[in-house]
Amino acid sequence: MKMSTKCRYGLRALTDLAYYGRSGHVPLHQIAKRQDLSLKYLEQEFAVLRKAGIVRSIKGAQGGYLLTRDPEQITLAEIVEVLEGDLSVVDIPSDAGLTTSFRRCIIDHVWSPLNRQIADTLRQITLADLTAEYDSQQQSDTMYYI
Repeated sequence: MKMSTKCRYGLRALTDLAYYGRSGHVPLHQIAKRQDLSLKYLEQEFAVLRKAGIVRSIKGAQGGYLLTRDPEQITLAEIVEVLEGDLSVVDIPSDAGLTTSFRRCIIDHVWSPLNRQIADTLRQITLADLTAEYDSQQQSDTMYYI
């Protein structure tokens, strides 16, 4: 299983927005520059994120984007669902009568638990967690020893 470029870039851009947007809106071209991403690509992604209610735009020459909620309230599960769709690795059939015994065994012992673990992990991580981790890395990278 691989996350699409859309999801990976979107997550980077939203983490950047959460980090640099602490004091106000952030122009998309700044996010694109910092993250080395195409501005045109980000414009498309942020249109989707805006429609989903994760970000809102500020119009005008000094415009940009803001998160619609605190970073503590936006989970990776929400972001991935908007950008990727369903979080499931494998679709689970709703009618158990249509599956063979081997298929049911694999669904029950592999795919269903894996789907739950991925969803649970993504629900536990917020944009605030990622910005805090970024802060931590930045502080450890600037340590000087004499």
